[in-house]
Parts: sequence; C-alpha cells; structure tokens
Amino acid sequence: MIKLEHIGMSRREICKEIFQEIVQLLTVMEIVFSVVLLFVGIAVLVVIHICIVGRAFGRGYEEDGSMDQISNNGTKRMSPADLKMLPSFDYMLADKGSSPVVCVVCLENFGNGDKCKFLPNCKHSFHSQCIDSWLLKTPICPICRTSADPSKVGMIFGEERGVSSHDGAELV
Repeated sequence: MIKLEHIGMSRREICKEIFQEIVQLLTVMEIVFSVVLLFVGIAVLVVIHICIVGRAFGRGYEEDGSMDQISNNGTKRMSPADLKMLPSFDYMLADKGSSPVVCVVCLENFGNGDKCKFLPNCKHSFHSQCIDSWLLKTPICPICRTSADPSKVGMIFGEERGVSSHDGAELV
C-alpha cells in the first residue's frame, strides 16, 4: 500500500520500507504463535497430569466406594487371610535319584520337612515364607504369572490358560 510519505521516493526505497513492515509483522506473528503454542503445551500437560492423578486416586476403590488393596500391576492384592487358604505341606524327598526341587523365590533347594505352599491354579510349590511375602506384593505365580487367587483357576491376567504339571512335591 502506497502512503503519502512514499511520494517522491524511488520504487526501490518504497519496496525496502514495505519489506521492513512485513518483517516486523512476521516477527510479531511469530511471537504470538510461540505464546499460543506454549499455552497449548501447558494445557496438554495439565490434562495429562489430571488423568494420571485421577487414575491414581481412583485406583483401589470398589463400585460401592469401599477401599480395596491393589498391587502395582493393577491386580488385587492378597490378604493374609487369602494366604492361609492356600494349601500348605511339609516337603518330603521323593527318591534318592530324583533332582532337587528349588524355590524360585529364594533359589534354595527344598529340604526334608520344609514348610511349603502349593498354588492350586498352576501346581507350583514354594517355601511358605517366600511365597507369602511374594503374594502380599504381587498376587501371581512368580514362575508362570498365573493368578494365585483360588477363585481364578486357570487364569493369567484374565486370559484362559491350561494348568501346568505338578513339580514333584507331595502334599501331606
């Protein structure tokens, strides 16, 4: 756009002045665009934060509003009463030629007379003390990830699963 002050100026000077005005306008637009992007980014972070915090506070509540224990992986924790419901036995060596049975939690061999627990869903056995501390934190078998909850026989995190073979320990 030609202004009154452009009269008497050469074309080159007019173009130079118009170019400078365009550069100033673009600079202002860049600043405005950067500020808008900054606020959009902050808004996205706030929404993500609200979702994460809401999920964390919402975890562990049943539909009736009562609090239920939830482990880190989102499954229900086992209570000490649930642990007492798991079958216990004293380990007895089967044969002299058989290979030793190892507790995968502590990596120790089962000894004759050790107090052990048996997970009925997957048929794996462990030292009672070892599996109790494990199941209080994570209610799944440390070997095959099958749910240790007796009401969920044959389930791995909600998927149907076949039951594995018994590891050689005798229930007494």
